[in-house]
Amino acid sequence: MTKQFNPSWTLFALAISAFAIGSTEFISVGLMPLLVSNFHINLAQAGLTVSIYAIGIMIGAPVMTLLTGRLNRHRLMMLIMILFIIGNLLAASAPTFGVLLAGRVVAALAHGIFMTVASVIAADVVAPAKRASAIAIMFTGLTVATVTGVPLGTMIGQLGGWRWSFIFISMIGVIGLLADYWLIPRNLPLPSKATVRGIICVLTNPQLLFALLVTALGYGGTFIVYTYLSPLLEQQMHWSASAVVLILVVYGLMVALGNTLGGRWANARPLIALFKMFSGLLITLLILSVTGYSHWLGLLTVLLMGIFAFMNVPGLQLYIVQLVEQNTPHDITMASALNISAFNVGIALGSGIGGQVTTNLGLGWTPIFGAIMVAVSLVLLLGLIWLARPAKSTDRHCVQN
Repeated sequence: MTKQFNPSWTLFALAISAFAIGSTEFISVGLMPLLVSNFHINLAQAGLTVSIYAIGIMIGAPVMTLLTGRLNRHRLMMLIMILFIIGNLLAASAPTFGVLLAGRVVAALAHGIFMTVASVIAADVVAPAKRASAIAIMFTGLTVATVTGVPLGTMIGQLGGWRWSFIFISMIGVIGLLADYWLIPRNLPLPSKATVRGIICVLTNPQLLFALLVTALGYGGTFIVYTYLSPLLEQQMHWSASAVVLILVVYGLMVALGNTLGGRWANARPLIALFKMFSGLLITLLILSVTGYSHWLGLLTVLLMGIFAFMNVPGLQLYIVQLVEQNTPHDITMASALNISAFNVGIALGSGIGGQVTTNLGLGWTPIFGAIMVAVSLVLLLGLIWLARPAKSTDRHCVQN
């Protein structure tokens, strides 16, 4: 921590930028039917706008962390938002589906490094007992994007065409760029240099490796369903396109509620809190597999899924930071980057599996496969709880050369 900047203003700036980035991450969920119609592709192909974006973050987070580790944090945030704006403008002007995917990759590179740096800053500027809550505040930008940015972008796409949705996201990016310029201090401390050796240190630590797997599978399970939420609501639950926009708003409110509660519950005992959160998500997905054909019961179950969907994010990110401080303290930034990658491994895996399920089995099977993915994460989480016992703690530092 440093006395040279106000943590509240820093978290506010990070949340604004996270709002812009969160809006573009999930905007294609609402635009899926429009992309299918415009480019004459199927749902599985349209789902690539989610999975390719996630792969861009997955690869970009550690690579960009290695390349930018010694840049001034204020200057880096400015470069991140400029890259983000360029990616979305490229997507907006795309003459082909391939160019649209290229624009998504460019924006994803900005996303990965932003979430890596922002998570570490958020955890570092507050007292240790409030770290999960601080991360939750930063991630509030993502949840507010789910509440307002994604539905508004979807509505703009329905009224004026999907290209205007990406122009809208670019404009939010400009606001985020200005927020970063004025509200993020220019003298933030630099973290330890990120190295390839740091990646090895993180991935060879059993607890850290288990935690990354829990992140990927537990968080990703929801995306087997969420990626295809708009067609699920329209085709299977028979809600109109205009109603889906409103449903996405309410869904986002549920996500915001879950994120806030998850941040508070994970402050003290993150592992136990995560086990309860993932158990709730598993039960909800199993219920959705039964109610998914019902107009109203299906909707209520989808909203319940929203509460659990992002609830685990603050706890997962906090636990990674805590583990790396205990075992390989020089690699906090890289561990954060790898956890951001793990989130997006889950998104790519979930959306990819969802695409195959919808193509070969139908939309109604997506909650079942989502539940299987979350169930595997619960088994791994039990292993992580066992490893975390004092007698089983690795309690070793990785030596940096």
